[in-house]
Formats: sequence, C-alpha cells, structure tokens
Amino acid sequence: MLSDPFAQFDLWYSERLATGVSYPDSFSLGTADPGGAVSVRTVLLKEYSHEGFVFFTNYESRKGSQLSQNPFAAMLFYWPESERQVRIEGKTSRVSEDDSIIYFRSRPRESQIGAWASNQSRAIPGRSYLEARYSEFEEKFRGKDIPKPPCWGGYRIVPSWFEFWQEGIHRLHQRTVYRLEKGIWITEILAP
Repeated sequence: MLSDPFAQFDLWYSERLATGVSYPDSFSLGTADPGGAVSVRTVLLKEYSHEGFVFFTNYESRKGSQLSQNPFAAMLFYWPESERQVRIEGKTSRVSEDDSIIYFRSRPRESQIGAWASNQSRAIPGRSYLEARYSEFEEKFRGKDIPKPPCWGGYRIVPSWFEFWQEGIHRLHQRTVYRLEKGIWITEILAP
C-alpha cells in the first residue's frame, strides 16, 4: 500500500475505471441528522483530488438537509469484481457556486431539465405529476440555455479517514486504514 491514501485511491480507482463496468463512479453516501439517524443512498463521484471528493445534488433533498445540519459523511466504494472496497469518512462543505455552475453546464440538457423538474425527496401525487413538470420546464427553456437551479450544487467531502479493504483467503482480508492526525496520515493494519 502507498503512504498517501489519495494516491492509493487513485491507483485502485483507475483500475476500476478500466474494467468497463456500468457506473464505475458510483458510491454509497451515508449522512445523519443531528439526532444521529443515518440514511444511505448511491451517488456518483464527479471529481477527486487531495482537496476531497465531489458529488452533486439538490441541496433541499434529504441528504442536503442532513448535511446542512450535520456536515459529517461517509462514503463506500464497493467493487465486487476486484474483491475490494474503499471506505472514506470526513467533513463536507459546498463547492463554490462557480464550480457548481460549470458542472451543471456540462450535464446533458435532459438532466438539466430534470434538476428543475424534481423537488428531490419530496412526496408527489404520482409519476404523471413529475412528467408534467418536466414538460413544463422543457417548454420554459426551449431554445435557451438552462440556468443552474438555486437549490442545486456540489459537495466536497474532505477525508480524515480511509480504509482500503482487499478480500483474502480464509476470510483473512487485508484492511489498511489511514487516519489524519495533526496534518499527518497515520497508517494502520486492522484485523479482519
């Protein structure tokens, strides 16, 4: 294992991207409300660097609401084809409005309209309601550039902890943890 957890992630993630599997960028995101009630969902990794891991969502969704009250989150990349997983924990913050706009403009037009049409995580009367809203915004923006909705943008998770897990024989898996202490990454091997 490399001494830098970001370099180790880059190595494993690059191998993952080369496999050709559907949604190689998907990960499970865990958030919690102030009372500690946890929820998990799958989102897509859009960018990563030593500054953190970035995903985009509706700020008014359940995850957005939870992150506004409790900024700590956990990520899980599970890659059964390579018998690996990576767990990351850290604190989130919103990416800049400019970065959110740049990414929003790179999305397919249909996804841009969908961001306007969906009041994510809210109850709706039925599928026809959502389709009608989509048609409404499709017509509203016909022939125009679609602006980013004010309630939509990115989050960056700044890691303070990583775990790299590799399946082993006889369930003697390899677990390598990196934890940040006073700006230095400490590496430990954990029993499986």
